Amino acid sequence: MLILGIETSCDDTAAAVLDSGTILSNVLSSQDEIHTQFGGVVPELASRTHLQSIYPVVTEALDRSGYSLADIDLISVTQGPGLIGSLLVGFSFAKSLSLVSGIPLVGVDHMAGHILSVFLEEKKPSFPFIALVVSGGTSSLYLAADFTTFSLLGRTRDDAAGEAFDKVAKLLHLPYPGGPQISDKALSGNCDSIKFPRAWLDSGSLDFSFSGLKTSVMNHCNREKQQGRELEVEDICASFQEAVVDVLTEKTVYAAQKQNVNTIVLGGGVSSNQRLRKRFEKKCLENNISFFVPSPVYCTDNGAMIALAGYYKYCTFGKMSLSEDVYSRSQLG
Repeated sequence: MLILGIETSCDDTAAAVLDSGTILSNVLSSQDEIHTQFGGVVPELASRTHLQSIYPVVTEALDRSGYSLADIDLISVTQGPGLIGSLLVGFSFAKSLSLVSGIPLVGVDHMAGHILSVFLEEKKPSFPFIALVVSGGTSSLYLAADFTTFSLLGRTRDDAAGEAFDKVAKLLHLPYPGGPQISDKALSGNCDSIKFPRAWLDSGSLDFSFSGLKTSVMNHCNREKQQGRELEVEDICASFQEAVVDVLTEKTVYAAQKQNVNTIVLGGGVSSNQRLRKRFEKKCLENNISFFVPSPVYCTDNGAMIALAGYYKYCTFGKMSLSEDVYSRSQLG
C-alpha cells in the first residue's frame, strides 16, 4: 500500500510517501527562520506559510518517491492537536485531494504519529510499551497496547518540556528554537552548579510540571543581575536541562514499573536531546528495561510518521468521513 502522509500541525510543512512501512520520500519545509525574529511561533504567519508551502512540498514528496498521485492508495493527514490555522491548511488540502481523486483519507492524531515514529527504524519495539512524547506542545505518558490503542497515563499540567526550553532560552537571550541552543550551551556547563527544583507533584503522580522550574531559572537570573554578577549561561543551561531530564526519566521508568511493562519508547522533538537519550539509556539498563528512540530526523514533526500512523489506523478502522474537522487537543487516551 502506498501512503501519502501530510503534516502541518505547527510550523513545519511536511509530506512523505511510504510503501507500507518503507519510506520512499520524506520532505520538510521548516519555518524556523521566519519565527526566530519573534522568539517563538506566530500562528498567523505559520498558517500563511503553510498555504505557500503545502503544494510544493507534497509535489516534491511524490516526485522523490517515483510515484504520482494516481498511484497513491491512502492519504493520511494530521487532524490534531496543534494550531488550528496550521492544521486546517493540511487537512483541507488532504480533503481536496481525496475528494477529486477518490483516494481514501484518514485523519491522524499527532501524538500517535510520535508514538509510532520509532517503527520507521529497523529496530522495532514489541507491544505493550510505555511511550513518552516530549515536544514544545506536550509532555505526555502513554501505555501503547497496539498500533491504535493508547491509554493516557500522565500529561503536563502547565508548560511542556519543549516550551520550558524555549522560554528559558528566551530569558538567556538565546535564539529560537531554544532546545538545541540550551543543549549546545549545556555541553560546556556544570549540571550540578545550580540546584534547580524538580516538580515530582503528588505521590505516585505521572503528570509533569515545568512552569515552576522556569520561574526558578528566572529568579536565579534576576538575583545574579541584582548582585552585579555576570550570568554563567553554560552552567544555567546544564543545570536547567538536568532538572528536566531527571523528572522525565524518573517518571517514565516509574510508569513502566507501575504498569509492569519492560519497554520504553521516546518520541517528540525534545527526544533528540542527547542528554535525555543518554540518561534514558543508563536508567533503562539499570532497571532491565528495553529502550527505543527514533533517529533525530523522525523525532521532529514529519510526514513519514503521519503516513505510518494513518496506515495502521486505516487497517483497523477504515477511511474517515470528509465531514470530520480538525481539533486543538489530543484525542488519545
